[in-house]
Amino acid sequence: MLAEWVAVESDSIQPQLRAEVTQMVKIAAASLQDLGANVMLHDIGIQQLSGGQNISLPPVILAKLGEDPLKPTVCFYGHVDVMPAKTQDGWKTPPYNLTEIDGDLFGRGATDDKGPVLAWINAVNAFKALNIDIPVNIKFLIEGMEEAGSLGLEQLVEKEKDCFFSNVDYIVISDNIWLSTTKPALTYGTRGNACFSVQVEGGEKDLHSGSVGGIVQEPMSDLIALLDSLVNSCGHILIPGIYDDVVPFTEEEKKQYELIEFDLKGYKANIGVKEIIYHTKEEIFSHLWRLPSLSIHGIEGAFYEPGIKTVIPSRVIGKFSIRQVPHMDLIKVECQVKKYLENIFSERKSSNKLTVSMQMGAKPWVANINDPQYEAAKKAIKKGLNSFYHGNWFCLEQY
Repeated sequence: MLAEWVAVESDSIQPQLRAEVTQMVKIAAASLQDLGANVMLHDIGIQQLSGGQNISLPPVILAKLGEDPLKPTVCFYGHVDVMPAKTQDGWKTPPYNLTEIDGDLFGRGATDDKGPVLAWINAVNAFKALNIDIPVNIKFLIEGMEEAGSLGLEQLVEKEKDCFFSNVDYIVISDNIWLSTTKPALTYGTRGNACFSVQVEGGEKDLHSGSVGGIVQEPMSDLIALLDSLVNSCGHILIPGIYDDVVPFTEEEKKQYELIEFDLKGYKANIGVKEIIYHTKEEIFSHLWRLPSLSIHGIEGAFYEPGIKTVIPSRVIGKFSIRQVPHMDLIKVECQVKKYLENIFSERKSSNKLTVSMQMGAKPWVANINDPQYEAAKKAIKKGLNSFYHGNWFCLEQY
């Protein structure tokens, strides 16, 4: 079944593939119905694109299985949309064709997050096939716009908080990764994500560099300067005040880091790089989990095909994101970014027009690792994988 799910190009970023996303949501809904779950597809409205067009958002699945008042209720969250994937991005296999290589499965969504959603469905199926009573009531929240910022989801959750979600005791998310490829992990926190666009607009049309190069202030030059001002070569964010709300490290956290086994060589091989900026596990963990980071993702409006096109774009848009940690406020981060870029832009004394906007914002979170559901998860992992791992074989990770 995973191969069938991976084959659906449910890319939520590209509007022209929205029908594929909706189809994937309906496929997941049908699988839940086959379990005997009560499945509801909720309409969450429309999305307005940057060009002004409106496009329907895919429905969100709310499903429930079991309503025993003596049992706790666990809600599983997952998503069935994916990020864009093309062979030229570095895929060694067709991204929408599930391929097995040396026992590993490769395909867009196999890990994030179609595979985990199917794992929960298969787990329930196993209970039913063995005629074993499921010890909890189960609810499912499955969406198709997570990769695009979970558009419409917050409003639906708010609407259903006193109804569908009113009796939920625990929430489980299986949309994370392990620090190691050999040891299981429990994630107890994630950084948030504030996504920005920086638009620099010049004249009314693209120009030829052979005709006017050297006499106009080029939007691309302004944009490159702005993007270059955001972060230094060591990954330190240069926006004033961005680290002000980061809580100092505690001794308890430092001790937790010391207990985590970490193979630096294996980690670099797994992510496909020769070197990383930091060399001790404490530095690496803190910059992965405990400190904000800034990444530049792309430029829209610039020529990117092979070959040379000697054009001066009239309008370019840079895209970057800041992964913020708990206690950082999204609104404050947005103000800090806008003020900083506007100051840098004014120093260039450019006649072009600058527009900075936050396109998407997700809050960070961190949980208590001693919470009952984490204790239950530890026991479940040990019991399920005991034949493969021994000793102190799993770690707690904060992303």
